[in-house]
Amino acid sequence: MSEPRHTRPLAALRRGDSRAFGGKSATLGELIAAQIPVAPGFALSTDAFHAFVREAGLDGMIAAELSRVSPGDVDSVVAASHAIGEAMRSGPVPELVREELATAYAALADEAGMPEPPVAVRSSALGEDGEDATFAGQLESYLWIRGAEHVGDAVRDCWVSLFGAPAIAYRAHVGQDEPAMGVAVQLMVDAEVSGVLFTCNPVSGDPSMVAVNASWGLGLAVVGGEVSPDDFLVSKVTGEVVRERVHVKEVEYVPDAGGRGAVRVDVPEERKVVACLDRAALEALVDVGRWVEAAFGSHQDVEWAIARGRGLPEGLFVLQSRPVTGLPERRSPAESSTAMGLVMSMFGAGERKT
Repeated sequence: MSEPRHTRPLAALRRGDSRAFGGKSATLGELIAAQIPVAPGFALSTDAFHAFVREAGLDGMIAAELSRVSPGDVDSVVAASHAIGEAMRSGPVPELVREELATAYAALADEAGMPEPPVAVRSSALGEDGEDATFAGQLESYLWIRGAEHVGDAVRDCWVSLFGAPAIAYRAHVGQDEPAMGVAVQLMVDAEVSGVLFTCNPVSGDPSMVAVNASWGLGLAVVGGEVSPDDFLVSKVTGEVVRERVHVKEVEYVPDAGGRGAVRVDVPEERKVVACLDRAALEALVDVGRWVEAAFGSHQDVEWAIARGRGLPEGLFVLQSRPVTGLPERRSPAESSTAMGLVMSMFGAGERKT
C-alpha cells in the first residue's frame, strides 16, 4: 500500500494537527511528546469522515436535517439525530479507509505482540478538548474492541455519535457549524482503578491542590453515574491528603471473559468500602498531574487508569487531558461537591450520592 492518507501514529501528532485529526488525538500526541505515559495507538483523520459522508451520499441529507434544527426545540434536535444516525449506520466505510485501518491495526498488533489486541476506539472531534469548547460526555468511545473489521465498525459508530442529540444541541449553542471527527485507536489499558484528576481545586480554583476521583475498573461506571467515586484532595506542595471521602462502590466494568467488550460486575464485598487509591498511588497521580500541567501550561482535567497487576509508576497511564475551561467562582464547603460531580454538572448530568 502507498503512504497512508488517513492514518498516522499518535506519537507523530502535535497540537497543529488538531484540525486534520481532531482535538483528542492531537492532545495525545502532545502528551507522548512530553514523555507522559500514554497507551500507543494511531489516529484516523477527519478527511476519512468526510470521505465516508461523501461516498455514502449523505452530504445533502445531513445538511437538510440540521437546517431544520432549532436549538431550543428538543423535538427537532432528537428528530434530526435519529434520521442522520439511521442513514449513517447503513452507509459503508470507504474501502480505502478500511484498508488503512487494517494496516495500522496490524502494526499495533505487532507492537503489542498479539494477533488481535484489544483497543479503545475513541471519538476525536474538531474542537474537542480545546480551550473554547468541549464535548465531554457527548461523543462515544468503544472499549475492548478486537479485530480490524470490528475496529472499522466502531469507527463508524463514533462518527454517528457526532450527530447524537446532545452533540447537535451543543454545537448549535456554541455556534460550531462544521461537524467533523477524527478517531483515536489505542491499546487497551486493563484498568484496575481509573478516574479523573484536576490539577487545581475545581471548586475554589486553588492551584496548590490536586483533586482526584477514582473507582474500581474501567471508567464507565463513573461516567454513567452508576457509582459515586472515591474523592481526594491532595496538596501539590506538601503531598498531604487534605480530604478523603471513600464511598460505597457497588459495581465496576471489567473486560468480558470472551475477550470483546466490557461487562458490568458486582464489586466484591471486601472492596466495596475500601479506598481504591493508597498513598503511593495518590503520590504518583499528583506527580503526573504536575507533569501534564507543565506540558500544556494551564490547569488540566486529566483522565487516567492504573493497569491491573502493574506496579507504580509504570502502571499509570494518562487516557486524555483537556484544559479546565470554566472554573466556578469561589464556593463554600456546603455548596461544593466532588470533582467528577462538578464536571458532570457543567454538562447537564447529575451526580449520584451514597
